[in-house]
Amino acid sequence: MSPYLAEFIGTAVLVLLGNGVCANVSLEKSIGRNGGWIVVATGWALAVTIAVYLTASISSAHLNPAVTLAMASIGRLPAAAVPGYVIAQMLGAITGAALVWLSYLQHWKETDDSDAIRGCFCTAPAIPHAFSNLLTEAIGTFVLVLGVLVVLSPENLVPGSGFDKGLGPALVGIIVWSIGLSLGGPTGYAINPARDLGPRIAHAILPIAGKGNSGWGYAWVPVVGPVAGGLAAAGFHHWLWS
Repeated sequence: MSPYLAEFIGTAVLVLLGNGVCANVSLEKSIGRNGGWIVVATGWALAVTIAVYLTASISSAHLNPAVTLAMASIGRLPAAAVPGYVIAQMLGAITGAALVWLSYLQHWKETDDSDAIRGCFCTAPAIPHAFSNLLTEAIGTFVLVLGVLVVLSPENLVPGSGFDKGLGPALVGIIVWSIGLSLGGPTGYAINPARDLGPRIAHAILPIAGKGNSGWGYAWVPVVGPVAGGLAAAGFHHWLWS
């Protein structure tokens, strides 16, 4: 399997399971309705874990343009591979969001809250404030990328022992879980441009019953913030640990 196909499949699974938990707790007549933030954060952490297990050995499981750009900036991914990775991630995210729509097909028309419907696809700030929201996304992604670079380092996991491959994806999921529980309140912690923009596109083009606008005025924040945070984390890691 090519790394591009792996990134497509992995990101599709990530969004299917991640946005799936949002739909589960948000949509009317869903059995998981009102499950709460712990359920959402845990669902996203498990979604990341499963997606990373699926793709780590093939594409290093970036599943996130901010991670891809960060890794390329410190020489851990050839620059020529970046466009293919990002395109695959975006297409995977759109596909995963479409699968969420199909999975909950009968529930959209039962839900009167168009904001809740949009929240099953993409993020929105609790308190709209461009600079603060951008900062939150940058900080969250900084923690994600720095965590991945440090936690999965040979100093923590012994390469070739099998321990690094067996436990590594679960540790990435724990990082995302921690970010969601601690920093997810202001913006819903997109921390991934594909995870937010891809489903936002899906929300705009799919015939979803009861949907409202797709929130395009905010859409740049969960793209620019994660990219900035990821690049800053990669530079910080390269400065201190190289």
